[in-house]
Amino acid sequence: MKFSLIGIDVGTTATKATLIDGDGRELAHFARPHATDRSAPGKAEQSPAAWMEGVAAALRHFADRADLSGLAGIGLCSQVNTHVFVDGAGTPVRPAITWQDTRAAPDAARLDAAVTAERKTEWFGGPVPIDASHALSRMAFVARTEPEAWARTRHVLLPKDFCALQLTGEIAADPVAAVGLVDSAGAYVGPLLELVPGAAGRLPPLFPFHHTVGRVRPGLPGAGAPVMVGAMDAWGGMFGCGVAEDGDAMYQSGTSEIPGIVSTTVVPTPGVILFPPYAGIRMHAAPTQAGGASLAWVAALLGRTPEAAAALAGEVGEGEAVPLFLPHLAGERAPIWDARSRGTFARLDGGVGPAHLARSVLEGVALSVRWAFEALQHSAGRRIEAARIGGGGSRSDLWCQIRADVLGMRLERTAVPAAAALGAAIIAGVGCGAFEALAPAVRQLVRYDREFLPDAGRRGYYEDRYGHYRALYETMVPFNARF
Repeated sequence: MKFSLIGIDVGTTATKATLIDGDGRELAHFARPHATDRSAPGKAEQSPAAWMEGVAAALRHFADRADLSGLAGIGLCSQVNTHVFVDGAGTPVRPAITWQDTRAAPDAARLDAAVTAERKTEWFGGPVPIDASHALSRMAFVARTEPEAWARTRHVLLPKDFCALQLTGEIAADPVAAVGLVDSAGAYVGPLLELVPGAAGRLPPLFPFHHTVGRVRPGLPGAGAPVMVGAMDAWGGMFGCGVAEDGDAMYQSGTSEIPGIVSTTVVPTPGVILFPPYAGIRMHAAPTQAGGASLAWVAALLGRTPEAAAALAGEVGEGEAVPLFLPHLAGERAPIWDARSRGTFARLDGGVGPAHLARSVLEGVALSVRWAFEALQHSAGRRIEAARIGGGGSRSDLWCQIRADVLGMRLERTAVPAAAALGAAIIAGVGCGAFEALAPAVRQLVRYDREFLPDAGRRGYYEDRYGHYRALYETMVPFNARF
C-alpha cells in the first residue's frame, strides 16, 4: 500500500514515535526524553511544552528521512492519569501532574470514601478505586491548594489531548482514557463529578479513538494531515502488542508494567481497572507502579545504563542467593493500591554484589506482575497461558525469560519496541479509512521477533519466591504506615 502512518506516544520518560508503511514496516523511529520534577515528597510533574517539543521534533525527524507526501494520518497516545490544566487559550496554568504524583492521596481517600463499592460496580462494572492519580482527586487537589490556578482552568486534559490541541487547535478526548469518570456506556458519571464542584464543566468532549480531531496546522511537517483522538498508552500498547480480541492477553513493559486481558466476562475484583467496552473489546488491566522505573533506579545506583544493568543480572550463577526485592519505590498500584508501601531488599548478606542486586530487581518486578495477573485472571474469568509482550522493557531477553518463568506463561515479543506508538499508528490507519476496523488492522500490522517459554525446572524456585514476596509486603505494611 502506497501510504504511511505516524504514531506518537507521549510516555512517562520520553516522547516516542514510529513511521510505518501500509504493510506495517517501520520506516523510521524517534525518541526524545523529557524530565520529571521530583523536588518535593510525592511530587512528579512535567512540562507540557516539553511534550510538544518532542512531538514537533518527531515530525521534523520523519520529514528529513522519508517522503511524507503519502502521510495518511497521525495517531496519538500517552501516559494516562497525567493531567494538564489549561486556560481558554489552551495554555497550561501550571505544570502537568503525572500519574506517579501521590500528593492528592488525602483528596482521593475522601472521594473514595464517598462512593460505595456497590455504586462503583453499578457505574463501572467493578469496584474501581479512586486513588491519588484519579482525575477527580487531581482537580480536588488543585482546587484546594492552588485556587487561583483552578479558577483559570478551562479544561483538564491528558497529554495526548493537549498535544492534539496544540497541533490542530481543537479539543477532544476519548471515553476509555476517561476510565473512572465514565460509565459502561462511555458517558461521564454525573453524580460522581458532582463530588468536586466545577469538575464537569472542565472535562473535554468524548469521541472514538479514530475520530479526526482536526488537521496539522501550517508550519509543521505533515501540515494538513488528519490527527486522530487516539488512546491512552495501555490501549495503544495493547493494539501495538497485537491484542484486540476476546481471550488475548498483553504485557506492556515501560516505566510501569501493564498486564491486561481482553474478556467480555466480568467478575468484580478489587484492584483491577475495568475499562468501558470499546468496539467489542473489554479490557481488564492491572498497572503496577515501577517496572522499568525500578531497573532505571538500580542502574543509576550501580553507575550503569538500564541495558547494562539488565545484562549484568545474567552474571548471577545457578544456585547463588539472590535478595528479594519489593519494587514499591513510589508506592504500588495494582492490585493492592497502596501509596504508602515502599521498596525493600530482603535477605542481604556480605556476598551480595551488583549483579545480585540487578537480578533481584528484575525478579521483583516480574513477581509484582504475577500478583497483578492473578487478580486479572479472576476478574476476566479465565486462565491465561500466553501473553504478547512489548515496550522498552521487553528488549532484554533475560528479563523476558525471567518473566516467562515467574508467570508460567509463554510470551511472544513484538518486533517494534515502541508498542504504544505502533498502536497509535494503527488507530490512525483506521481513522483515515485505510483499514475498516481495529482487529484486522492489528492482525496485519503487528509482527513478532521471539517467543519465550517458561522453564519447568524453575517453577518450584519461583513458587517459593512468590510466596515470600507476598509475605514481605504484608510484613512491611505496619512499618510503612508509620510514615
